[in-house]
Order: sequence, then C-alpha cells, then structure tokens
Amino acid sequence: MQDCTKRNVSTETKLRFHVFQDERFVDLNLYQYGWEQTEPLHSYGPYARNHYLFHYVISGKGLLLANGQEYAIEGGHGFLITPGEVTTYRADEQDPWEYTWIEFDGLRAHEALNLAGISGQNPVYSPASAKAGQLLQEQMLFLVNHSQDSPMRQIGYGFLFLDQLVQSSASHQAQSPRRLRDFYMKEALSFIEQHYSEDISIEDISSFCGLNRSYFSKVFRDTMGESPQGFLLHYRMARAAQLLTESRLPISTISTMVSYPNQLHFSRAFKNIYGISPRDYRAKHLAL
Repeated sequence: MQDCTKRNVSTETKLRFHVFQDERFVDLNLYQYGWEQTEPLHSYGPYARNHYLFHYVISGKGLLLANGQEYAIEGGHGFLITPGEVTTYRADEQDPWEYTWIEFDGLRAHEALNLAGISGQNPVYSPASAKAGQLLQEQMLFLVNHSQDSPMRQIGYGFLFLDQLVQSSASHQAQSPRRLRDFYMKEALSFIEQHYSEDISIEDISSFCGLNRSYFSKVFRDTMGESPQGFLLHYRMARAAQLLTESRLPISTISTMVSYPNQLHFSRAFKNIYGISPRDYRAKHLAL
C-alpha cells in the first residue's frame, strides 16, 4: 500500500478531499474521505454529522471537544464522531495535526465500531501497537490515493479499513460466539429482504421471529444500532435508489415497489434520507 505521509507530500499540497458518488450500498457506504496537513489552530465545529466520521492523526496534536469533555489527540491515535453528535475539533497552535479521515455508515458500521471498542462515549482510538496504527494509516491513505477506482472496489477498501480498525484497536472486543439473538436478527433481515415491498409492520417481523414487539425492538437496536422502523425505512429507500439508477421505471411504479402507494409520501421519505427528490436523484445518478 502507498504511504502518503508528510515526508512524501510537497509543501504546496495540504489537502486532498474526495466525495464518494454512489449511495446504493447498504452494508457499508462511504461519503467522503481525505487527507490534510492543517494550519495552526485549524478548527471545525461545533457541528453534527449525519454519519460516522473517523480521523487518524498521522502527526501533530490537537483537541476534540465532545460529550462536554476535552480529549487530547496526538499522532498515532484517532477519534470517532458519531451521527447526530455535536463536536468541535481543533489543531494545536505549535504542532498542528496532519490527519486522514473517512466518513461512512451502513449496517456493518455499528457492529465494527462496537468490536473496535470506540463510540460516542469512548471516542478516542489508540492502537494496540505502533505497527498496528501504521497499518491503519496506510489502509486509509490507500483509499485516498485510489479515489478513481470503481465504487465497488472503493467499498472493498472501506471494508478493509473497518477490519484494520477493529484488529488494530487497543480496546478491541473479542467477537462473541453465535448467539440466539444473532439467529433472530438473521431471520428478521431475511424477512425484510423478502417482504419489504409489502405493507409489513414491526409486529409482522417480530411475530415471524417468535418474539414480542418490545423485546424484538430492543434486541434489534442493540444488534443493528438502530430501530427496526429506521432500518426498514433505510432498506426501502436504498432499494428505491437502486431502482432509480438502474432502471427507467416510472417513479410512481418504484414508489409502489417499495411499499409506498402514495408517491408524495414516498418522495418525502426519500428526500429525508438522501436530501434530494427521487426525480433529482435519478437525474444525477442514472446509469443507463
């Protein structure tokens, strides 16, 4: 993998920034990523993100303000910002940060971060060893340096990043053996995949799994990191986005195919997730 540290970058190049252009992936999606040599006291925030944002600090030092606390972060460590969390981070005046970052989300993101032992309440990443941190840095910079690769390949790099984040973290949690609740979640996800186009309810899903709704909702949130309602909405909108970009079916037809007989309601739900209307999304991403 190519290592792009301060030694390899000309003094005139202080920022590289890339926006991932494909939003159809469900297990893991990337939103933007990059590298920067910050100026002294460079600050960002207070601001709340819509997705997970992880910074790995290559050199220098600075402060993260989150949860009403200040965290001092220096080279060889990193920090996580979680969705909806208002944070500020600021480079040191004498020894400003050089860092690389990835903004991401998806069904596997919550699970991976749990295994890495980092969260909104425990946002600081420390590597198990200097070599482990170096490998994470290289993996992240590899993605930055290969921004022209295909979306599928970039998602592959994203999974490698998550794996290295988990394996390199000093707070790494051992993955527990398969449990009964994992079976329930597999059943629930299979049911959603097969019936998302129908007018199904959370009661239907929990009943299929043989659980009462209250317990099912708790197990689902603990495992997947969001409520069953939120997951079902995101799943339907992801499938709609795929149909919008891979077919020329009328939007009214796609609306019905993801269980929204009312196109206006579908358009509102889609815009809440993707920030633009289904029509504008198709105009921007249509692959045909």
